[in-house]
Amino acid sequence: MSALNPRTTQYEFLGPLGALAISIGIPTVTYLLYFGCSEETGGCPPQLSSAAPIFQSISSLSWWKGLWDTEAALIYLAWYAFCVISWAILPGDRINGTTLRNGERKVYKINGLSTFLLALGITSGIIMRYGPESFTFIYHKWVGLLTASYAMSFAQATYFYIASFQEGKLLALGGNSGNIIYDWFKGRELNPSIGSFDIKSFNELRPGLILWVLINISMVCEQATRRGGFANVTDSMWLVLAFEAWYVADSLYNEPAVFTTMDIISDGFGFMLALATTYVPFAYSVQARYLVFHPIELGPSATIAIIFVNSLGYYIFRVTNGEKNDFRNGKNPKNLKFMTTKKGSKLITSGWWGRSRHPNYMGDLIMALAWSLPTGFNTPITYYYVIYFTILLIHRERRDDEACSQKYGEDWVAYKKLVPYRIIPYIY
Repeated sequence: MSALNPRTTQYEFLGPLGALAISIGIPTVTYLLYFGCSEETGGCPPQLSSAAPIFQSISSLSWWKGLWDTEAALIYLAWYAFCVISWAILPGDRINGTTLRNGERKVYKINGLSTFLLALGITSGIIMRYGPESFTFIYHKWVGLLTASYAMSFAQATYFYIASFQEGKLLALGGNSGNIIYDWFKGRELNPSIGSFDIKSFNELRPGLILWVLINISMVCEQATRRGGFANVTDSMWLVLAFEAWYVADSLYNEPAVFTTMDIISDGFGFMLALATTYVPFAYSVQARYLVFHPIELGPSATIAIIFVNSLGYYIFRVTNGEKNDFRNGKNPKNLKFMTTKKGSKLITSGWWGRSRHPNYMGDLIMALAWSLPTGFNTPITYYYVIYFTILLIHRERRDDEACSQKYGEDWVAYKKLVPYRIIPYIY
């Protein structure tokens, strides 16, 4: 396997120190999003006087007691088990992934949308039977659920790092440096599996994305409980729930598209990807949690304007991905222009993909802005998602540019002259 698994010679993320910083920093930031934007600590951001007891408790030797909640941990384990069982028993198509460098092709089961609908059905049944208060436990056990989720991500990354040293494993080209911290973070094994269960693709879409929507539903229920029923839930809260639930449903409906992404094709499964099950639902739902204790009525005009922004972003996101997927599958209904590289690959040079090299990222960023706008402009913390997402997509675009430069050489230089903008035409 040595020929198939060459040693990684170039670091990303500033090497082992950068990997360690991210591994510590991302969980820290997620906790800070709670303690820095919560009614329990006095607001968003909190007033120093009202938050002092909380932060004094955190700084004491018994700080961990406020983070761990055994009941919350059991709830999270039950949720993860539900997702695994749903994957196993719900029907779904099976598709082939891309051909790996050892000549094999993994087969993936597609039933993420069915899992999502089942989770929504069970949640709706609970709320209809027992009322909105019955589903507010996520709001009240937020920190404990967050800690349990991070513990799961850490355990998965550690287990599969150790397992990657078994004979016959196909390793990720970017995660075989020999440095424990870096390889644990980046992911050493390319496609770790337990039988036919592929952990990387499973974590990419199911536990984290679906939990994101359930968290938002819990926030709606908490606001409804406080304000006397669902009829009194604010329009801002409904917008956040609708926008983000639609995004998740769309992602799961188009589940096969994930198997062509960099995460699945080239990245190993380490702490970096294991974090998705935690960071996505708990960091991305800060807007809904903020609206629980700071309800905002937007009114018709602002509501329509925000819907327009989200619709514009979604249109760009979906149309651009549609163009790319059609072209990749040998279809070209729009007669898009393209250049053929020496390797035989075809690169689109017209349509949306002629305007920038990642126009789908532009749609993503516009939607991210729309999800934050319902929170108003009283605090920058609720705009954390769009700020973080901008940094993430710029970094991802840079990684892609470097990979394509190595793959296509002079052809990539010629392509960049035809399509000079990276994400946003005439701006970046």
